Amino acid sequence: MTAATPAPAPARVIARVGRATLDTMRALQDVATWAPQVAAQCRRLGVDSLPIALFIAVFTGIVLALLSSYIFTGAVPLYFVGALVGKTIMMELGPVLTGLALAGRVGANIAAELGTMTVTEQIDALETLAYNPRAYLIVPRVLAGICMFPFVTALAIAVGITAGWLTSINILDLSTLEFVKGLRQFYQFKDIWFGLVKSASFGGAVTLAGCLMGLATRGGAEGVGRNTTRAVVIGCEAILVLDAIAALVLL
Repeated sequence: MTAATPAPAPARVIARVGRATLDTMRALQDVATWAPQVAAQCRRLGVDSLPIALFIAVFTGIVLALLSSYIFTGAVPLYFVGALVGKTIMMELGPVLTGLALAGRVGANIAAELGTMTVTEQIDALETLAYNPRAYLIVPRVLAGICMFPFVTALAIAVGITAGWLTSINILDLSTLEFVKGLRQFYQFKDIWFGLVKSASFGGAVTLAGCLMGLATRGGAEGVGRNTTRAVVIGCEAILVLDAIAALVLL
């Protein structure tokens, strides 16, 4: 008899993520354990992430307005600056750049926290106290990510468009009416919900990756650092994959 051939690494990763997702969904039944934690996680993962998200949004709006004016010079009317800034920020750059920024902050924070708890045997202590670690640690963080990423993204979109408008009227000699004309001419309701639905999926992926890497930590402080980096990388990769899937399925 020959030894069974081990599954390829991507297949093992997908299987592990699938099992973890199912276990997390089962842990949703333990409402009494995870419900008290959700509000605090929403503040930590969402509200505390606003400064970096809004900082990125401001300069995204400025750069988009300047680039679009350069691209459109002599080719199309300048009011198309409003259309490009609005469409791009609402549908793509707002959700994706915000998601990538939060993947670094949120994913690393979760992985480092849970990784430290794992190597110091605090997870074992929770089980000894009859707590379900997934209901106590994973579920509230994933739910907070799904709820708060769209909230942060919506504010980032508003700030990014405002920054593009201010840049247009002060640097590009474009009037407010012209900017709004371009913004409204190509606007569709799908532009808003498409970006927010994507950001919710990003929030779930980033927080789940941080939790899984944190709970899989081994090897003391070195292992915490290694899995924290992995959580950020996996979170960013998941965002890009989900972004492509959303464009294929929802548009």
